[in-house]
Amino acid sequence: MDRSIEMKEGNIGSLLWTFSLPAIVGMSVNALYNIVGRIFVGRGIGAIAIAATTVAFPLMVILMAVSILVGVGATALISIRLGEDNKEAAEKIAGNAVTMIILLPAIFATLFFIFTEPVLTICGASPEVMPYARDYTQIIMLGAVFGSFSMGVNNFIRAEGNPKMAMYTQLLGAGANIALNYVFIFIMGWGIKGSALATILAQLLSALWVLSYYLRGKSLVKLRLANLKPTWPILSSMMAIGFAPFAMQIASSIQQVILNKTLITYSGDLALSAIGIIMSIATMLFMPVLGLAQGAQPIIGFNYGARQYQRVAKTWKLAVGGGTFIALLGYLVLRIWPQQLVGLFSEGDIALTALTTHAMLTYMALIPIVGFQVVSSTYFQAVGKARQAAVLSLSRQVLFFIPLLIILPRFWGVEGVWRAAPIADFLAVCLSATMMYYEMRKIKQEDETGLTEN
Repeated sequence: MDRSIEMKEGNIGSLLWTFSLPAIVGMSVNALYNIVGRIFVGRGIGAIAIAATTVAFPLMVILMAVSILVGVGATALISIRLGEDNKEAAEKIAGNAVTMIILLPAIFATLFFIFTEPVLTICGASPEVMPYARDYTQIIMLGAVFGSFSMGVNNFIRAEGNPKMAMYTQLLGAGANIALNYVFIFIMGWGIKGSALATILAQLLSALWVLSYYLRGKSLVKLRLANLKPTWPILSSMMAIGFAPFAMQIASSIQQVILNKTLITYSGDLALSAIGIIMSIATMLFMPVLGLAQGAQPIIGFNYGARQYQRVAKTWKLAVGGGTFIALLGYLVLRIWPQQLVGLFSEGDIALTALTTHAMLTYMALIPIVGFQVVSSTYFQAVGKARQAAVLSLSRQVLFFIPLLIILPRFWGVEGVWRAAPIADFLAVCLSATMMYYEMRKIKQEDETGLTEN
């Protein structure tokens, strides 16, 4: 069946499975290599190195945000234009996006090298952690363009209806990162520098793999030299849509900086190591949900562009159900084997294991309901509603978590830090439910009357 016909007429459940499974596998493996990398760092170097990667995390999130600003917006627009059977417009969007995906990370990395130590101090590096954080982040920044390119362009591949190729990209990068981390840390003895080098080499390999897909002519959407020249109407449209997840990532970076500073104030470097472990485990639990949401995005965007509103609503509902199931499954694993999960990172460190286990169970107490919020936020990105997507994406970090992170530790100390997360999760889900109720009612009315939003 022709790809466009399949998107318009194929079984929604089968399409969601076809698109989501590769994304889930790819993102889960991607999360796994982050976890394995941090396990290698913890076991091969120690808790101080985990703290250093935690300090570096806000900067890596900003790099990801820069890629997402362009990549997610372009992906949504490409899906919509393909749904409208406008391939030429889709190719112009892809070309403009590639230029910005290369340019913006290069600018950010340059600024970092100019202000390295002040930036790391702001991110929470203590004098003890600073040497490790500096060694790690400087190498990561050398490969900033590789990671941004592979991530952003891989989204285009998924948007044009080739989720398996997108999955292979993530599997290749993850496998290379795990193997190189082991070799550089345990065999070569290069410590935290080796971990950072493994990361950027794996990103380079993924970038070359993605580029080869287009150079070999395998893609539906072609990358043409004429389309690489940026044009403001295209850039403004993709950045308007990509602003929501971009802002969410920036908010996540700010949140992490505040979190690091608060933990240092109330508990010290040990708590900084603990939150690093928690974030790794949380990433592993959330990536399958995010993969499901990414799999749903091109289906929602394509059918929204084709004005197939019943298929849009059905895709969202199935994705919410699947996301909730995955989140619940992850939560059960977390509750049954908490010490075993933490022990992977902190073998032999009794104090770190005890602190992290307690903190993790509190911090992630409401993750079963978060799948709904993730899928709903992705829905608004997919249909090109930038304002709603921005509000929903920023709700947890900016509207709820950051204020709670500032207020609660004043009453409960470090315990207030752990409790802020589940409260923010609950409030964000309530907001998501309200917005999706009105959105589903609106597209139902549009489907019945045949009217479309201008």
